[in-house]
Amino acid sequence: SWVNTVITMASKDPERLKYLSTLADQKTTAVPIAPGQQVLKIANYVVRVKLGTPGQQMFMVLDTSNDAAWVPCSGCTGCSSTTFLPNASTTLGSLDCSEAQCSQVRGFSCPATGSSACLFNQSYGGDSSLAATLVQDAITLANDVIPGFTFGCINAVSGGSIPPQGLLGLGRGPISLISQAGAMYSGVFSYCLPSFKSYYFSGSLKLGPVGQPKSIRTTPLLRNPHRPSLYYVNLTGVSVGRIKVPIPSEQLVFDPNTGAGTIIDSGTVITRFVQPVYFAIRDEFRKQVNGPISSLGAFDTCFAATNEAEAPAVTLHFEGLNLVLPMENSLIHSSSGSV
Repeated sequence: SWVNTVITMASKDPERLKYLSTLADQKTTAVPIAPGQQVLKIANYVVRVKLGTPGQQMFMVLDTSNDAAWVPCSGCTGCSSTTFLPNASTTLGSLDCSEAQCSQVRGFSCPATGSSACLFNQSYGGDSSLAATLVQDAITLANDVIPGFTFGCINAVSGGSIPPQGLLGLGRGPISLISQAGAMYSGVFSYCLPSFKSYYFSGSLKLGPVGQPKSIRTTPLLRNPHRPSLYYVNLTGVSVGRIKVPIPSEQLVFDPNTGAGTIIDSGTVITRFVQPVYFAIRDEFRKQVNGPISSLGAFDTCFAATNEAEAPAVTLHFEGLNLVLPMENSLIHSSSGSV
């Protein structure tokens, strides 16, 4: 009845007022980040958040190339043992196919007529997929509580690449965290990733314009209409040691007409180039390292750790910025004693 509808709406007002009051509270929101290797035995970075009321802690993968957030829910087929318990939350809300958010999530499925829960299917990591139901609930980021956050409640997964405790999408699309919390954070965020060797949540995802780093070097984030959710940068070249690698400009150029270019993606573990660019960088690196080269799995330029001192630094040249990669970001030590 109308009376019951009004009562239900009114019961949610205190939570909404609390949220609105935070919009005027100018403070820094820093959500802890840790390397997933130490926390979940995965190679991605994870953020510590809480979902529902009372909050249930989840370690969600930080992913700037995805929009939707999703977590494994109780009863999920093929999921990890740690799941979100919808029935334990007093603020969980359902979303049906008539809601605008349903059409904003990639892979949604709805009947031609009638109303039903908003279901969606997505692939992830190249070899995995998930089936989920779109829902709403509170999400807690550090001390900020955002009511009515839209995310997917995973019902089933296949493959081995689905993050065990879910994913937090920070893309540019309308259903990402950055868009949903636009009133609170003004679409501004930065993140500082800790060493992959760190055992602690020593990194941070900073949300909102207050408290952002001041003394930084920057390169513009570009928009590409062919892939509007992604963050593009203008990579103009690569150097190995003191040698600028000869790479044809058309293999790196940002082109909004085709979707070509370089993206920043926190969810991809290893930086990847198109094959001709990678081969040119690899061959120059091999030239400057003394000793025999071997392969190990996906890595085709392995050498003895005794030659590590000969390894040249790799510099990425962006528009207005030259980024020299620390050796930790270029070399991986294997258990066999090679690099």
